[in-house]
Order: sequence, then C-alpha cells, then structure tokens
Amino acid sequence: MTSFDPKALATGKLHSYLLSAVAPRPIAFASTIDEDGNSNLSPFSFFNVFSANPPIMIFSPARRVRDNTVKHTLINAEATKEVVINVVNYDLVHQMSLSSTEYDKGVNEFEKAGLTMLKSDLVKPFRVAESPVQFECKVNEIVKLGTEGGAGNLIICEIVKFHISKDVLDENGAINQEKLDLVSRAGGSYYSRANKGFFEIPKPLSTLGIGVDALPDHVKNSMILTGNDLGMLANVEVLPSQESVEAFIEDVGGKYPNIKNATHREKHKLAQNYLSFGDVDSALKIVLS
Repeated sequence: MTSFDPKALATGKLHSYLLSAVAPRPIAFASTIDEDGNSNLSPFSFFNVFSANPPIMIFSPARRVRDNTVKHTLINAEATKEVVINVVNYDLVHQMSLSSTEYDKGVNEFEKAGLTMLKSDLVKPFRVAESPVQFECKVNEIVKLGTEGGAGNLIICEIVKFHISKDVLDENGAINQEKLDLVSRAGGSYYSRANKGFFEIPKPLSTLGIGVDALPDHVKNSMILTGNDLGMLANVEVLPSQESVEAFIEDVGGKYPNIKNATHREKHKLAQNYLSFGDVDSALKIVLS
C-alpha cells in the first residue's frame, strides 16, 4: 500500500483523496436566507443524520481551499440560525449541480437552477418543491474546525418539521427507497444513483448470528469462499441439522448426481453459486454435507 502523512500533502491533494475514498456521501441541498431576506441554495456532501431524539443533522460548508473564503450558506446560517435541508434525487441532480456554481452574493440559486421556492411552515428559508423530502431546521450550534482553507464548519441542525412526498411512500407509510431514487456524491465529478445499486443484508441485530468462528474449519479456511460468503453463512442463529442436510442432498441429487462424492472445493464452488442468489440455507447444507 502507498501511505501518506496528511500534514505532508497539499490541502487540495488531501481533499481529493478524502472525497474519493469516503464515498458515496449523501447530499444536503441546503436552503438559507441572508439578513436581507435573499435566498441561497447550495449542495454539501459533508453531511449526515446523527440523532433521532433529538432529531439532529449535521452538514459542513468547508472553507474554500483555493482562497480560504467561506460559503454564503455558512454566513447565512450564522446570521439567521435557520436552514432547510432538502434531499437530492435523480430527477433534480443536474439542477442541484448547477446551483453549486459560485454566484455572487444576493443571486438566487433557486432561479438559476430553475427550482421552485416552497414556503416553509416554521422557518424562513424556502424549501425546494421538487425535492421529495425536506427538513426544516433550527441551527443549534456551529463548530469551526479550523481557520485555513479546507477547514470544515459543522452546522448542527435540529429538525423542527419535515415533509415527505406521497409519491415515495409505500402502502404502510414508509419510504420506498427505489421510488426515492436518491443520488450521492463521490470524488471528482462522480455521483452514484442509489436505486441502481441497492442490495439488502439482514441486520445481525435481528438475529444472533453464530459467527464465522462457529463454522467448520474446512469452511472458514476455504480457498473458494470469500469473506462476504463466510459472513452470509455465519449470519444464522443455528446451523441446519444433519437430518435436514442429508434430506437436502438427497433432494438435489438428481440435479447434481455427484454431489455426495464431491470434494470440499467443488461443494464450496456450488455453495457460492447459491449464495450469489441469496440462498444461504441451501449453501450451508451443501458445505456441511
């Protein structure tokens, strides 16, 4: 591996590495107003949710690396203590990108990006009408991480009201992630469209996984099964019984007539195929046969 001392790198170079390595990142499409009531809209990918009780989000407008100036969003948040955080989906990603242009103070990015200003209920900044989820927030605190170019400014926001488009809710009132179609930020000019890459992993908290250490030696030391494969096999509460293993092998004997006499390597390859389809139970029975 190539190793780096952050202090030995130019800030721009370090910034580039960080943005590319810590990705994809959610986007806070932040709407603020200045002391004169002028609207500002800008995206930030140093952003996440950090608490549900109280409901807290944090985003960070960093000082510009090239000239150590600060963003209008930061100035406005300091002055008014209010912000609306809008989520970004694929339908508005190009307009969001356009809004990141460094327009002069007082220029309305809603107008430049062709987005609709929607009046908020509890705060003064406007919501982005096209955004499927909008969070009205009070700014609780701003933590300045430095005074040089590239230094972040953590804007700690408490959600006072939020709005979700009915178009992205399912029949149970939960957000349908595919319909939401969020976009996230990576390094350089790269973005990621979330619903093109969704996959699910059962949470270990919902079951007490036996752990990789509880798998037979020939399984956990396999030259075929990957770490991800082992993680899937070990995320079960109990191993299948010998009787169920024998019944399964007997049942698939017509499809795989040589399975009873197959080597561990051959069985592991077959199990890996089952795992690729998410069939952990069958894969386990194969490797345990």
